[in-house]
Amino acid sequence: MTSIADARLRFRKLHESGFFILPNAWDAGSAVRLAALGFQAIASTSSGAAWAGGKEDGQLTRDEVLAHLRLLVGATDLPVNADFENGFADAPEDVAANVRLAVDTGVAGLSIEDWSGSALYDTGLAVERIAAAREAIDATGQDVILVGRSENFRVPGMSAADSIARAVAYAEAGADCLFVPVIEDRGAVAELIAAVAPKPVNVLVHDYDGRIAEFARLGARRCSVGGSLAKASWNAFDAAARTLKGCAP
Repeated sequence: MTSIADARLRFRKLHESGFFILPNAWDAGSAVRLAALGFQAIASTSSGAAWAGGKEDGQLTRDEVLAHLRLLVGATDLPVNADFENGFADAPEDVAANVRLAVDTGVAGLSIEDWSGSALYDTGLAVERIAAAREAIDATGQDVILVGRSENFRVPGMSAADSIARAVAYAEAGADCLFVPVIEDRGAVAELIAAVAPKPVNVLVHDYDGRIAEFARLGARRCSVGGSLAKASWNAFDAAARTLKGCAP
């Protein structure tokens, strides 16, 4: 069994050069299957975890998510990157306390986003939250990657430039990796990568096609898929269950 320290070291090295796909698991079974397929690391997914628990995205409590992260970490030897939503708190000091709890689960990385649940945090507060998460991780002495995530897609009309500016601010506040979901335009992705260089960028896809290789050529370091694998599995389940129901006399 690989130690947590070894998993964290492998995860850190994955971010230093090249490109890797970071599929999102939602339970122990999906984690085990992704490991068997040869992926080098996995991430959690807030939506997939919620659906597996019979809830909707955003309805899981902090403690439920911490339990879920321990489940994923224990399922395989793969490094796990936590979708830790907004840190389950608004105030920076509370984010810091929760980040320490997330580190204790054994994850190799965790993301903190700038969405309160109803609105984007002001940039100043969002930066303070990232800085607090950075300080919390450093205080543990553990090599856990901090991902600064900007929820640009939740704000209609928010420009790529504004989203990139937030990512730059999060990088300067101590984020190791930057993630701006749904920036998919080739030019905007290239601008984001250049703006935060040499820090790595995570891109998100829901369709598994040639764009993944294109993002790699642009210099993205990693590609996650959010809840799309979980959604595909549940869609197949629903279809099979409807077929089964239709067999009743």
